[in-house]
Amino acid sequence: MAARLRKTHQDEIRGKIQVSNLIHRVNEYAIGNLTDEDISPNRLNAIKLLLNKSLPDLQSIELTGEGGGPVQIVATALDEKL
Repeated sequence: MAARLRKTHQDEIRGKIQVSNLIHRVNEYAIGNLTDEDISPNRLNAIKLLLNKSLPDLQSIELTGEGGGPVQIVATALDEKL
């Protein structure tokens, strides 16, 4: 058997699968397939904490031009003879 190039690959995949399972569980709760009896508030808080550690928060980014104004895009055409 060939040696592994990245020894941490298996751990990364295991972590992604665990995060996927947590997301699936919360999604099932959100759409009503699971009830409050299926997931306790403590378990929901634990899932939230784990997801916050595993997935980055989405942030809005505002792109502005010079002096806070709009961004200017300058396009130039290349000579097709090249």
